[in-house]
Amino acid sequence: MLNEILARRVLIVLGKGGVGKSTVSAAIAKLAAMSGARALIMECDARAPLAATFGVAPSSAPVVLAPNLALMTLDGRAALEEYLRLVVPGRMLLKAVFASRLYQFFVQAAPGLRELMMLGKVYHEAGRTDPKLPGPSIIIVDAPASGQAMSLLKMPTAARLTFGESIVGVEAAKISRKMRDPQSSAIIQVTTADSLSISETIETHANLSRIHLAPAAVLFNRTPRSGFDADDISALANRRGPHWRKKDLEHLAELARSELGRAAGARKAIAKIRAETGAPLLEIAEHGDLSGIALIDRIAADLELARTHENETAARATHRH
Repeated sequence: MLNEILARRVLIVLGKGGVGKSTVSAAIAKLAAMSGARALIMECDARAPLAATFGVAPSSAPVVLAPNLALMTLDGRAALEEYLRLVVPGRMLLKAVFASRLYQFFVQAAPGLRELMMLGKVYHEAGRTDPKLPGPSIIIVDAPASGQAMSLLKMPTAARLTFGESIVGVEAAKISRKMRDPQSSAIIQVTTADSLSISETIETHANLSRIHLAPAAVLFNRTPRSGFDADDISALANRRGPHWRKKDLEHLAELARSELGRAAGARKAIAKIRAETGAPLLEIAEHGDLSGIALIDRIAADLELARTHENETAARATHRH
């Protein structure tokens, strides 16, 4: 699954706010960079949390974070102005357009156009072929939270219907085709065991399927790992000795039961997502002691292990046949 995902040119990562979508997006990009691909993360949040995490200033141009890894902040207005620089001849005319009241009104009154230009910028970067300034091998789009992301992904179709055969309409049609090309683009959903996240993941998956943008995979983030069972907890609670106080043992046993309950809840949530979506699902372990770049690096390492396991499983299957 991971090899197939990383073979795409554009990955659009969706998820409810708070599920770790930005961290997972950065980890996927780090995994791609570790594999030798030129990875570019595009974050859509104007607050630029990933730029803050990596200690760089938000920029509408790629900022190098590490070998083969860069980051930029997608800005709809900046993308629109970049697009106009490509299609409006003459610097003086362009300057007059930007300064006009009509342009300012148009930009404010048509937020959907900015969303369209954001997607246009994604696919413009993906399609760059200049040998002197080669484009990225893979782009990971850290999309807005699911509700806003749905509006973003629906925009090319809506713009195509609205603007018809105009320049904007034709551009929207191109973006729509590229988004729906399974050889070049994929949508990834990120979720956790939280009930609201599960419901939103299933609902978003259904909505995307209806517009022919079914996600390629679901990444289940923060999967709790318990290395014990109910018998272990019972043995702990019944332990005797001069160094063990009954009150302390009961407290530890209660914490262990809570953790066991969380793990059971996660398993139920995973089963529900598999049953409701039918999408391939990959579990990402919980690392509650890590944050920031350390967490990104750890998840990237976990994903690399998962990919190695997939490769070994595929090799054994090929050998048997």
